[in-house]
Amino acid sequence: MWSLGFDPVVPAWLIALLAVAAAGLLALAVARGLRGTWLRAIAVAALVAALVNPIIVREERDPLSTVVAVVVDRSASQELAARDETTEAMRAALVARLGQLEGIEIRTIDGARDRAASDGTELFAALNAGLADVPPDRLGAVIMLTDGQVHDVPAGPLDLGGAPVHALVSGRTTETDRRVVVDDAPLFGIVGEPQTVTYTVMDDGAAPGATVRVSILADGRPFRTDTVIAGRPSTFTFEVPHGGDNVLEFQAEELPGELTDLNNRAIVEINGIRENLRVLLVSGEPHVGERTWRDLLKSDASVDLIHFTILRPPEKQDGTPVNELALIQFPTRELFEQRINEFDLIIFDRYQEQGVLPPAYFENMAQFVRNGGAILIAAGPDDVGFFSIYNTALATILPISPTGDLVEAPFYPRVTEAGFRHPVTRELLGAAQEPPAWSRWFRQVVATNPTGDVVMNGADGRPLLVLAHEGEGRVAMLLSDQAWLWARGFEGGGPHIDLLRNLAHWLMKEPDLEEEALRAAADNGQITIERQTMEEAVAPVTVTSPSGATTTLALEEVEPGLYRGTLPADEVGLWQVTDGTLVAVTHVGPPNPREFQEALSTTAKLEPVVDATNGHIGRMLDAGGNLDLPRVLEIRPGAANYGGGDWLGIRMTEASTLLGIARVPLFLGFLGLAILLGLVTLAWYREGR
Repeated sequence: MWSLGFDPVVPAWLIALLAVAAAGLLALAVARGLRGTWLRAIAVAALVAALVNPIIVREERDPLSTVVAVVVDRSASQELAARDETTEAMRAALVARLGQLEGIEIRTIDGARDRAASDGTELFAALNAGLADVPPDRLGAVIMLTDGQVHDVPAGPLDLGGAPVHALVSGRTTETDRRVVVDDAPLFGIVGEPQTVTYTVMDDGAAPGATVRVSILADGRPFRTDTVIAGRPSTFTFEVPHGGDNVLEFQAEELPGELTDLNNRAIVEINGIRENLRVLLVSGEPHVGERTWRDLLKSDASVDLIHFTILRPPEKQDGTPVNELALIQFPTRELFEQRINEFDLIIFDRYQEQGVLPPAYFENMAQFVRNGGAILIAAGPDDVGFFSIYNTALATILPISPTGDLVEAPFYPRVTEAGFRHPVTRELLGAAQEPPAWSRWFRQVVATNPTGDVVMNGADGRPLLVLAHEGEGRVAMLLSDQAWLWARGFEGGGPHIDLLRNLAHWLMKEPDLEEEALRAAADNGQITIERQTMEEAVAPVTVTSPSGATTTLALEEVEPGLYRGTLPADEVGLWQVTDGTLVAVTHVGPPNPREFQEALSTTAKLEPVVDATNGHIGRMLDAGGNLDLPRVLEIRPGAANYGGGDWLGIRMTEASTLLGIARVPLFLGFLGLAILLGLVTLAWYREGR
């Protein structure tokens, strides 16, 4: 490549000043008619040219190839209706045709490789990453092979250096698909209170108004079936059943001939929030350990505590009016008849039945437990004998029978084999040592015939803490009143907070303390499955991925009663785990991934980008189902159009790599000096004649 350059030997302003001055003198000479003026003008021009120092520049360059980016959509929706096969056939044919052109570098970019890490098809993000090392002036074209469902189409102009974007779309225009769209759903809900979800069944590519059955599942279990009209919003109202994640699934029946049924369901995840748990604590009489329960429950921000202490039994008659003995009269009828179902837990702490509560109220409490409530008996010496609470209607729900005997001797509370499997006592600090790393107790009520889980033993291996289910509710019996020794730090104390708080929250059905539970959680690219059980072994679980593929996974015991297993989370969407009895669900990525929210192939989403870059957009298949490969033409930069009905253009680059430069001055050296001297001599000669 040859070019003319300049390298002035003096500042440009000085050359301009000399040129202006010389032009003025020459104009004066012309006006006076002096001989040899034009020779002087030529000499001055040569002098100015010498000062400007013209240079002939010779550049040796290596032309660079034109880069054509072929972006291939590898997303999950491309697997529908053999779109991936069509796309691969088009890619192979297109690469072969591009390979016939000289100076073309084909760069194939795979889009949506990591399906578990992205929400939807992000071809433009893949394009930017794949062309990070390519200057814009080398880019000849971007050709996207996709089904058109691209979720990161830029709203503004693309910085591609003027290169066109072409799109070849897989799929057919006759496709139909049914999907469920969640229009409105709460993120949080108070347990036991109603929440409303609004959703719509959409029949894309089909006539609206069809009658559709929708199965609604709660936490993987069938809940109910509704009949709705496609295209019209529908509502579903339910009471939040428990704290933590509540997962609802809306599954619409299949539309005949539809693309996929993967988007026939939608997921709604509602975080259940409990209002403060209401606990009624009834102390039989003031005693040294009474404040242990009160302080523990009052310190828990999630607990509303009502505490009554019976200061005087009915048989004690000393003439003092009742209203002078108690700050608040014991509202027995209100608590145990009218408002009993408002409580989550009732605790009897060293309570003796001496006529304060009528027998009918104990019947109410037994039914309260069967209906889903909870009762804890913290027994002491007052519970031994005729006035034991076991001699009431509560005996029908209690998990162990007191004998009427009392052991008063030092002993270490010990976690049993079942206790090491139970979430309430498994992680008590110091339980695994012998003797345990906590203080002794000195009193225990003797009881026999346990029907629940004995999680702690006391004196001579006798049951100390028994947990049981009764109907829909729960019952616990702590057969000693000396947990306060741990709270006071006697002989170093013990984990009274962990024990009593776990005990109370298990009774109030805290999900993390369930002794029989199946859990699944997705994190860091894998799904962790845990099975909590009181059994000695667990069955393998069946894991169902969002695409419907099933995997059988054996779980390994990591702690007594706790089994765990992991597997890769390689699909975005809802995963379901079951062992045949329990069901757990978790989702990878967003609850309703964009990849299948709209499954029909389309040209509409990419048309704005293609039109803005004067490119070409079309279908990969013709009306007969045959591959329709457009013509590929080489176009010079700056063309008004890079695509037409049956062709797409490649903007050929003019970029090159500089290998070397040669510079040849025209007016320096002996040649320039000779020219100047010759012109001056000629002007002098002409003037002297």
